[in-house]
Amino acid sequence: MRARFPSKMAPSHVLRCCQRVVGWIPVLFIALVVCWSYYAYVIELCVFTIQSIGEKVVYLVVFHLSFIMFVWSYWKTIFTSPARPSKEFSLIKSDKEQYDRDERPETQQEILRKAAKDLPVYTRAANGAIRYCDRCQVIKPDRCHHCSACDMCVLKMDHHCPWVNNCVGFSNYKYFLLFLAYSLLYCLFIAATVLQYFIKFWTLCRRKSSVNCPKGDLPDTHAKFHVLFLFFVAAMFFISLLSLFSYHCWLVSKNRSTIEAFRAPVFRNGPDKNGFSLGITKNIKQVYGDQVKYWLLPVFTSLGDGCSYPTRLVSQDVEQPNTINHSEPGKNITDGQSLPPRPLSESQNRLLGGIDQHWIDDESDEDSSKAFGVPNQNISIGQESTKHST
Repeated sequence: MRARFPSKMAPSHVLRCCQRVVGWIPVLFIALVVCWSYYAYVIELCVFTIQSIGEKVVYLVVFHLSFIMFVWSYWKTIFTSPARPSKEFSLIKSDKEQYDRDERPETQQEILRKAAKDLPVYTRAANGAIRYCDRCQVIKPDRCHHCSACDMCVLKMDHHCPWVNNCVGFSNYKYFLLFLAYSLLYCLFIAATVLQYFIKFWTLCRRKSSVNCPKGDLPDTHAKFHVLFLFFVAAMFFISLLSLFSYHCWLVSKNRSTIEAFRAPVFRNGPDKNGFSLGITKNIKQVYGDQVKYWLLPVFTSLGDGCSYPTRLVSQDVEQPNTINHSEPGKNITDGQSLPPRPLSESQNRLLGGIDQHWIDDESDEDSSKAFGVPNQNISIGQESTKHST
């Protein structure tokens, strides 16, 4: 019997290794395209084609700045490991043994509810159950999902990107956005500066006869093909990346991941697509940080720990004026469980700063609710909700 186990595990191990090797093919393709674009622009265009020294210097300086930022952000996106749930989200040994021993869903959920009562977990599965990963054997923090490609639970998972061969989540989402932004600038700069030479090569020197290529214009050399293809490739990538970058800018403004855009997170009162939105300014700061001087640099400045997030559990858009009631201290919205208040982290305090000024007291809520015939709504922000009174 023991001799069979290696033979059974070998195919899965080999398959896993093959998947890892194949996963690097898109990254290798991008790397080859970038290397070729560097050679075509620097050598074929700037060295062999452009005659003006001043034009060469300006083009080379701007090109290398955009190239460095593009490669830097791309490198960080690829080689930054996805953040995983901390140990506090794992079941203790006795609970884990009881969970594995008792296969009844009701009993298992009771074990999970008991383990999650002191955790900052406010989202649920579609059926209202505690989100638990049997593969990683952890209670999933809010916005955490299991990536089958990476075979791990990823904090604030956005998607698995084959072009970086990595899972985009809390630890590298800023790098991914900067990679998209700098790749757009890189392609736009190449296309804009190559355009005039592309037109000259395409119109004046498309025939080899010297009669059709006036003196003083560009010679018909092998640089022509590099310049022509460089413009086409840069324009093609720019158009395709523009829509993707615009979509992620919209996601950041709404504080949603790609997964949450397709499937709204479920709270106690049901799905709420705006449950994590704090307003455009604070949503941007949650990804890029609260120091603007670091926004354009591929260094980690995102706020929070990736395991807990400030929440605004209302059914209407939080960026629109609304009347909000507040629950009592220590009573967070979680399946009827009364959770002890947990102190907000420093980053969450900065995110929530300034929100109180838009709040009104409970009595005003009750009066406005009666006036308009709308029932009060509860809200839980961060890891605790606070009752404000006059």
